[in-house]
Formats: sequence, C-alpha cells, structure tokens
Amino acid sequence: MNFIPYGKQNISDDDINEVIKVLKSPFITTGPKAKEFEDALSLYCGSKYTVVVSNGTAALHLSSLVLLEKDDKVLTTPNSFLATSNSILYVGAKPVFVDICENGNIDLDLCEKELIKDKSIKAIYAVAFSGNPLNQNKLRYLKDKYNIKVLEDNAHAIGSSFEGIKSGSCVNSDISIFSFHPVKHITTGEGGAITTNNKDIYEKLLLLRSHGMKLDTSIAPWHYDMSELGFNYRITDIQCALGISQLKRLDLFIKRRKEIVLKYEKEFLDFEGIKPLYKFNENSSYHLYVLRIDFEMFKISKKDFVLNLRELNVGCQYHYIPINKQPFYKNLGYGTESTPYMDEYYKSTISIPMYYSLSDEEQNYVIKSIKDILCQN
Repeated sequence: MNFIPYGKQNISDDDINEVIKVLKSPFITTGPKAKEFEDALSLYCGSKYTVVVSNGTAALHLSSLVLLEKDDKVLTTPNSFLATSNSILYVGAKPVFVDICENGNIDLDLCEKELIKDKSIKAIYAVAFSGNPLNQNKLRYLKDKYNIKVLEDNAHAIGSSFEGIKSGSCVNSDISIFSFHPVKHITTGEGGAITTNNKDIYEKLLLLRSHGMKLDTSIAPWHYDMSELGFNYRITDIQCALGISQLKRLDLFIKRRKEIVLKYEKEFLDFEGIKPLYKFNENSSYHLYVLRIDFEMFKISKKDFVLNLRELNVGCQYHYIPINKQPFYKNLGYGTESTPYMDEYYKSTISIPMYYSLSDEEQNYVIKSIKDILCQN
C-alpha cells in the first residue's frame, strides 16, 4: 500500500483548466478573479462581505488588527494551530486560554465564568475544531450580554452549520476566517478568507490587505495615499481561479467525508478502548476525524502507535499540541492554566486519514492497521 496521508487536496481537470485560463489572461495577481471568489464565498456562507487573503494566518492577523487594541485580553482555546493565538500576540493583545469540551471545541460556559471574573476581557476567538460547528446560541448570548468582540476561527469548518446558521455567515460574530491550505476542504494552494457583515470592518480589511494604501484618482490616475500601516496579504487570481472551481465541489467533498466518517464510526464506535471524538454530527463538515484511544489499556504509547502506523504507510497527526504548553508561550508565563480536558485530550487523541479521494480500499487498510497495532500489544 502506498503512503496514505491524514489529508490532501483533490485537483480536477476543471480546476486545472480554470487556472490555465487565468495564466493566459492579462491578470495573474489580484484582479477580477479575487472579487469573483469573494462574491462566491459570501453567497455560499451567507455573509455580506468577504476579503480573500494570502493564507489563514494573514486572515487572523488582519482580523486582530481590526478587532483588538494593545493589551486587550482575549479568551481562546489551547486546541488549535498556533496561528489562532499568535495573531492575538501580533497586535500586542493577550491570549487567555480556556479549557475545551469533550468534543474538542472551547468550553463557552467556562468562557462565561472568565467574563464574570474579569470584566476587562474584550473578545473571544473561538475555533470550530475539526469542522464541528460552534454553539451559535451561546456565542450570541456572550456577545450581547458581555459586549465583547467575537471571532469565529472556521479554518476547519467551511460548510458546517448550527441550527441552520452556516459557518462564515457572521450572524453571531464580528468576523469569521477560513483557510484554504491543501489539507482543508477546498484549496487555493495557500490562501484564506475573512467574512463579516460590518461594512467598516470590511473596508478596513481591504485597506490593511494592501499596504494600508488606496488610489485617489481625483488627484491623478497613479496617485495613492497610505493612511494605515498595512501589509501585502493579497492573493493571486491564479489561486482564486482554483478556489472558485473548488468551491463548486465543496458540498460533494463534504458528502464524501461524511461517508468516510460513518464507516469509521461503524468500525470503532463499539470497539473497546477506541471511540470517536464525538458521535456522528450531520452538521459537521469533518475537516478532521479524531479518535480517542486508551493507549494504557492497549499497552502502547501514543508515540509508538504513531510510529507503527507510519511504518505501515498510514499517516496520522497530532491535532493539537496544547498551545499554552509550547516553549514560546511558557516563556511568556503560560502553561500552568487549569485545562484538564485539554490535557487528557492531548494524551489520548489522534487524527486519522480523512479526505475526499480516500478510497474504500485505503480506508479498510487504515482501519485494519489501527486494530492490528493495538491488538498485538
């Protein structure tokens, strides 16, 4: 069996043809395809505005520049990629790490306890981990009652929904972000997007995306003014052409992911010592499929389990090493927070292969490999 990664992109002939069209066109950097991609994302997610950027981290950075001030305290999760909390630090604000629930998402009830305890907290950066949507009712309640900013990190969750509210619609948040890295549902190679329903936020994001400058043709056709310290976080029309084409297949990609989940669940739900992170959720878009494994029961370490799987050409991944326990964060004074669910989660979980083109044969091999390794110890 060839190596089976935990995730990878699916590129069709239509995708390639759309990219070739742009390569033959006058615009290959940010141009009409970028606006077309933004409009398509807004239509899909139900947001008023979308700004596409060079990657998901750029989306988080620009969002933080718009939402936060220096020294603002921001509730966030230790269970995410580093970029979520790093973006808070980028603008001189301060992450406050809150424990997770059983399903891997930030515990919004604990967030409320923090808000009651500390009135100076200004925002929540909540991650829809693995594609499992955030509780929109609770987000709205916290936003309204405590007058805080809310960012939804939906890097895992495009296409998910909660009680009919689509991720990225920003019904109960100020901003939502997406990532289009190759392991995500759709890809632009590298790329990201920010959605919002606030016109002022939208216009500032556009400004910051491109050096903080804008043309003023009333003075001269070439004249521009820089009013903010911005960045070059633009995305190319080449990438956006790929994104537009991929977006047309997003629902198909998610449908296949759910089929894969149901097969995994059938195999593992009643297997003693193994269970899915959460039972099948029709509203999750399943960027990841995460297993909880009782490694002590099987008398094998998590590290050895991963190495054994790799020897069998099966890829898996840690999602995630707790951010607050990273050396950089410990040097800032983090790492001693009470996060028992996160600590236990990190000890017991592994993400296993999940992507559109995973074949039945490959999935059967993944299942057999996992069971063989655990049962031989």
